[in-house]
Amino acid sequence: MNSQDVILGMLMKRSLSGYEVKQLFEDIFSYFYSSSYGTIYPMLHRMEKEGLITKENVVQEGKPNKNMFTITELGKQQFHSYLHSPIESDSIKSDFLMRLYFGQFVGNDLIIAWLKKAQAYTQKQLDELSEKYEVYRDKMHPSHIICIEIGIKEYRAKLETIHEGLARMEQLEREERV
Repeated sequence: MNSQDVILGMLMKRSLSGYEVKQLFEDIFSYFYSSSYGTIYPMLHRMEKEGLITKENVVQEGKPNKNMFTITELGKQQFHSYLHSPIESDSIKSDFLMRLYFGQFVGNDLIIAWLKKAQAYTQKQLDELSEKYEVYRDKMHPSHIICIEIGIKEYRAKLETIHEGLARMEQLEREERV
């Protein structure tokens, strides 16, 4: 999976402006796919050159013109090839988990601070995803629902584990002070 596959998937439903593609990457897709803002427009340009999408300049009154991108037949074929290819293994890259793994080289107070920060961030992510799920659930395809529910359950499991780890670290910190 790469940004091209994700963009083609977005365009399967309807034409989108570059801004709308960027918004989708920042919104719902940010929970399970990471793409930098700087790659989106060059990717759209490359996809247009390869004939996977077309671009139409839409004139707007009182606003700047916008480029609307539409998937081509070649793009649809490419997207279907992606969907029928073997599923790649999930990969996790987490600075938090790496630091936590090497936490033996810092004080417990810093580990506790990391855990509290991760707890707050994960709770925020869970709250935002749950809120979006409630808003859009009735309009979602069953596969969308499954995807979002997996995300929600992963955040809940992570929170539970952080909570338990935080309790252990705080107990250890109390014992060392005595």
